[in-house]
Amino acid sequence: MDDPNTTRRDEIAAGLAEVERRITGACEAAGRSRREITLVAVTKTYPASDVRILTALGVHDVAENRDQEAAAKASECADLPLTWHFVGQLQTNKARSVVSYADMIHSVDRPRLVEALGREAVKAERRVTCLVQVALDEDPGRGGVIPAELPALAGMIARTEGLALGGVMAVAPLRGDPNRAFARLLELSSAMQEEHPDATVVSAGMSGDLAEAIANGATHLRVGTALLGRRKPFVR
Repeated sequence: MDDPNTTRRDEIAAGLAEVERRITGACEAAGRSRREITLVAVTKTYPASDVRILTALGVHDVAENRDQEAAAKASECADLPLTWHFVGQLQTNKARSVVSYADMIHSVDRPRLVEALGREAVKAERRVTCLVQVALDEDPGRGGVIPAELPALAGMIARTEGLALGGVMAVAPLRGDPNRAFARLLELSSAMQEEHPDATVVSAGMSGDLAEAIANGATHLRVGTALLGRRKPFVR
């Protein structure tokens, strides 16, 4: 009988190899260097053992979207050289917990959240990088600010002690052309960098649209299914 740990490692290694092939191909098509892209493995619903496999395979950026799962997993993997990303919609009452482990928060979309994160980061003596989530379809139900509100929120993050403005994040609209959406995000990012030149992160692209994201300047890809497969959700 096969060792289940060996089998799972092989599955993840195969997924990673295919994702890397896709990223490399998209970079070549866009005239970009692979070194410009950070692959963030979205490990939501998957066990800490998968995080350990990914780390052994050379992936050091991992993301979660629920604090309860993320906090436990970050604690369980505290011995690993990881950068933790939080990518889900975030309630202000979870700010203290998320600030305790997250290095980059991709989903900052309102002033009250900025205030809460800054306050908790100062208490924890941490400096947390924040991305402004932009609603490209202007659907507030999916999180994010409308483009017109981006400059004000970015400025607020930049002025808040304990926080650093890293850039922007968006999810492609459920319907519509991801190329057009990500091109719009790049325009917004470029405009923001005129005021905040260090805010260079463009978090865009997931398993299904990473090539379009790379073609339109993404620096960070949030990939889960293509890396880890569709498995029965892990329940802690």
